[in-house]
Parts: sequence; structure tokens; C-alpha cells
Amino acid sequence: MALDGKVAVVTGGAQGLGRGFAEVLLKNRAKVSLFDVDEVSGNTTKCVLEKEFGPDQILFCQCDVTSEEQFKDAFQRTVQKFGGINIVCNNAGISNETDWEKTVAVNLNGVIRGTYLALNHMKKENGGRGGVIINIASLAGIGPLPASPVYTASKHGVMGFCRAMAMASDAAGYGVRINVMCPAYVRTALLSAASSPECSGDFYSIKHMNKKSVEIFGIMEVSDVVKAFESLVLDESQNGTAVIVDTHGFYNFKFPSTEDILPRNTTE
Repeated sequence: MALDGKVAVVTGGAQGLGRGFAEVLLKNRAKVSLFDVDEVSGNTTKCVLEKEFGPDQILFCQCDVTSEEQFKDAFQRTVQKFGGINIVCNNAGISNETDWEKTVAVNLNGVIRGTYLALNHMKKENGGRGGVIINIASLAGIGPLPASPVYTASKHGVMGFCRAMAMASDAAGYGVRINVMCPAYVRTALLSAASSPECSGDFYSIKHMNKKSVEIFGIMEVSDVVKAFESLVLDESQNGTAVIVDTHGFYNFKFPSTEDILPRNTTE
């Protein structure tokens, strides 16, 4: 997909991975609408990016992805300014085992809501242009983090949802590719907050189990994940793909085949 003139939405776009995704899209001459609940950070990021890429390329919409009304309005404002949508990255996420309902609301419900709203504007049967949706899961969507069970559950949910939706989009002829990214540990505010007593809750006493995982996989910079994101946006052959990103690079995760999970005939 050539990105020149395309229109992208990035949730959680004010900082961290979301800001990195927005920057690489802008460098490829796309127009970007940043959605973020943090109005101060969002406006700051918008001003910085406007200086480099121009005011006509950027829109900021304060948006809580747990709010249907705010999310829907942000999509509508984007379409009104740029004329349509080609790329959506549902990136907003938190890690909070204490307020576990909010973690599910942001990480899983927000991705589902964002995907459905995106499809309303993008799918060809509605007069959309087609395009690509990339949802951000985590390595925790493949293997468990013992001290973060709700975060793990939310990211497993994102994985399952994206796989099914990719197949549904293909079968229905929406013209929209749906993929999922599974980064390991990235040097962001979320990584720092996840191990705090406030966010760990009852699992703070076993935080060393998550820490051991960090030691095994290492910590990436935002730029490492951005490279994988850019590749997944540009590669039109990828649909229903889960890309793992770690300190060694990025690669497609191989899901078990149907034969691997079907029950076996047994003989006594």
C-alpha cells in the first residue's frame, strides 16, 4: 500500500508506540488523526508534528476509547477533515490489575469498538476505500504473564478477535485487511506503570515473575516496533497475520493448524 495521501487513525497516539506509529505514517506522506484520552499530551504531540509535517497533515481528537460516543465522534471528525479513512491502528492500552474492568474495557473492548467503527467507514459495501486495520496486542497475547492475568486475558482476546475478523472481512469482501502486532517489552510509560503497587494490586508480591520474563526477552525501543508496523501496513499480502516483535527483529507467528487441535481417534 502506497501511503502518500492516505488517511490514518492511531489511538493512544499522543505518546509511546502510538506517537511512533503516527510519525512513520507521516514520514510516508500519510495524513494522521491522533486519538488520545490525554488532551495535554495530545495537543503537545500535535504541535510538535505540525512543525515537521505541516498543519494540514495532523488532527488531534481527545477520545476515551471506552466511550462509544467519543470514539464515534472522533472518527466522524477525521472523515470530515480528511475525506475518508484508509488505515486504523487500535493501539490504546493500559495495564492495571487493580482496576481490571478498565483494563478489559480499554485493551479489548476498545479494540473491538475501534475495529467496528473503522469498518463502518472503510468497508467497500458502505462506499469506503478499503485499507488495513492493525490492532496492537502483546507477547502476552501468546503466552501468559503470571503477575498480569487480566492484561494477559485482554491481549489473548485481541488475538482471537483479530483472527476471526480478518477471516470475516475476507469472506464478506470488505476490502480491509486486519492484522495484529505482538510486541515484547518496549521502553514506554506503560512498562514502568505495570510493575507499580497501584497497578499490580494483589500480584505485586510476584512481580519478579514478570521481571524474569523482561530479563529473558530484553527491552526494545519504540523505533524497533515502528519498523514492524510500517512493514505490516505496506505489505498488502498480509491479512490475519500476527507479527511478533522482539529484540531480534519481527516475524509472523505460526498458529496451530486445524489438524493440530482436532480430537484424535483413539483405540483401546
